[in-house]
Amino acid sequence: MSAQFIFTMRKVSRFHPPDREVLKDITLAFYPGAKIGVLGHNGSGKSTLLRIMAGIDDGYTGEARLTPGFTVGYLAQEPDLDPDKDVEGNVLDGLGPIRDLLARYDAVMAKWSDPDADYEKIGAEQADLEARIAAVDGWDLQRTVEIAMDALRLPPGDARIEHLSGGERRRVALCRLLLAKPDLLLLDEPTNHLDAESVAWLERTLQDYHGTVVAVTHDRYFLDNVARWILELDRGRGMPFEGNYSSWLEQKQDRLRREEKADQNRWRALERELDWVRMAPKARQAKGKARLQNYDKLLAEAQAADRGTERLQITIPSGDRLGDQVVVADHLSKAYGDRLLVDDLSFSLPPAGIVGVIGANGAGKTTLFRMITGGEAPDGGTLTIGSTVKLAYVDQSRDALEADRTVYQEITDGAETLVVGGREVNGRAYVASFNFKGSDQQKRVGDLSGGERNRVHLAKMLRTGGNVLLLDEPTNDLDVDTLRALEDALD
Repeated sequence: MSAQFIFTMRKVSRFHPPDREVLKDITLAFYPGAKIGVLGHNGSGKSTLLRIMAGIDDGYTGEARLTPGFTVGYLAQEPDLDPDKDVEGNVLDGLGPIRDLLARYDAVMAKWSDPDADYEKIGAEQADLEARIAAVDGWDLQRTVEIAMDALRLPPGDARIEHLSGGERRRVALCRLLLAKPDLLLLDEPTNHLDAESVAWLERTLQDYHGTVVAVTHDRYFLDNVARWILELDRGRGMPFEGNYSSWLEQKQDRLRREEKADQNRWRALERELDWVRMAPKARQAKGKARLQNYDKLLAEAQAADRGTERLQITIPSGDRLGDQVVVADHLSKAYGDRLLVDDLSFSLPPAGIVGVIGANGAGKTTLFRMITGGEAPDGGTLTIGSTVKLAYVDQSRDALEADRTVYQEITDGAETLVVGGREVNGRAYVASFNFKGSDQQKRVGDLSGGERNRVHLAKMLRTGGNVLLLDEPTNDLDVDTLRALEDALD
């Protein structure tokens, strides 16, 4: 195995039960120091790829190998933290390797007092350790920790892990991993639950990162600013492109044009074979079995190509007609203890308006939504909801989904006909409008990817046919194509 690569994969395939091939004969090699963004539809195997590279998923065939001498770190969508430690304790766990270097450095420095020591050897060891400590910014650990915790908007250092939200837990895990500085950094949706300033800090950190970065993310701006390679997973195959997201889009357009031409040729060949199949049986007895097998193969290839190029579309049901008054806040205030979140806030939402709510983590964005929906009461001021308003609230929680139900059951409760936006809709057609088509509707919720679970959650919450939608981080874990479809649906 060539030492010029930090990680290599040869003919790696992975099946998910019962027989869905997620990765198909993947052969790739990753350069040290490369910055790679991974793209693909929800369920295309992006997280599976990272778990294989992290050594967590061993249910594959083929070979996946981290080059000896390198270290790997992995940010999962639902990371594990030590519940017996507070936030700072978990963060400091990432400094284990750096602390080991500092301890070795102290031991080497103590040898200088030995009159019988080999000073030339000690000097060489000292220089080597100094270079390695400097490479990971290990001389001022406390300041490094404080900067990272502040940049990622972590909760107070003494906060208990069991009291943290899912987003706070992810930020703690990301901070711990970045401080550990592994040679191969595997990130599954690293920008989820980060505010704009934290994302900007993360972009700068990864641009300057000494090691290899492989990031699964829906954030197109992040990909443009950080990635220098794009790995696209499409129908089980892994296709690398050199360049950032914008460059990949241009290259993909060229590839799709070539595939379209190949598809036209494939369908013409299929039509010729179909004409032959329709001939009288006596006329096609010779070599009939081979021709029929060729027809079946061409048909399967054509159908697979059609599925691969199908345009994603999400349909958001329209609600009842909205009056002039929507949501009006007048001198609104809200605090938790001595922490003031909302102070003297006044606004009036316009009918048919599309309003973005921005602010740092912990600024009160979700709290504002909870006040609008009645889940929280304001401490001061008034909040008026118009008489014609019917709210549809998509919160950040995905935990309420039942793992043993199918997608269809979870979204429709098994009903063949749904009343959505004041009209009857076929249940399977509604589920299909969120890109769960055919056999995908029979998948177990527990087997879905993070992005697929998000689509199930969206479909459930939007069933009410509200005329005012409150979307709290709706793009988390969505792939780029689904994100684009959601944008189109909201436009």
